[in-house]
Amino acid sequence: MTVPIVITVNGERRSVDVAGSESLLHTLRNDLGLPGTKDACEQGECGSCTVIFDGAAVCSCLVMAADADGATVTTVEGIGEGAQLHPLQEVMLAEGAVQCGFCTPGFIVTGVHLLETNSHPTEPEIREALSGNICRCTGYGAILRAFTALTSEGA
Repeated sequence: MTVPIVITVNGERRSVDVAGSESLLHTLRNDLGLPGTKDACEQGECGSCTVIFDGAAVCSCLVMAADADGATVTTVEGIGEGAQLHPLQEVMLAEGAVQCGFCTPGFIVTGVHLLETNSHPTEPEIREALSGNICRCTGYGAILRAFTALTSEGA
């Protein structure tokens, strides 16, 4: 059995029928064609599926799609302006903070949310905000350098 929902994703109002047991992650990737939100643990442990959901950074694998009816969601595809990368995306590339890239969308969305709520976070605040995201490639040093470089520039 499916239920219709209306959700605003990356500024676009979308209608979709979802199964009662379907996660927002599944809806974004499979029903709405937004593969940037990654499907890794499906338990809210890795942060790869992080989206901004009604102003909060959340793991989309933990949100039931039916509960997203009327919500506003920003995915990694909605970060930046068209082909223009968000400054965080640019600095992540410049600092070598992207290796396999699987965790990158979650870090980017989490980081953008942090910067929207705290434009000049300290390193401990950055570490705390990113603590729900797991990377198996970079060792986190490059990721922290990218965030620190961006926030120290006053961007």
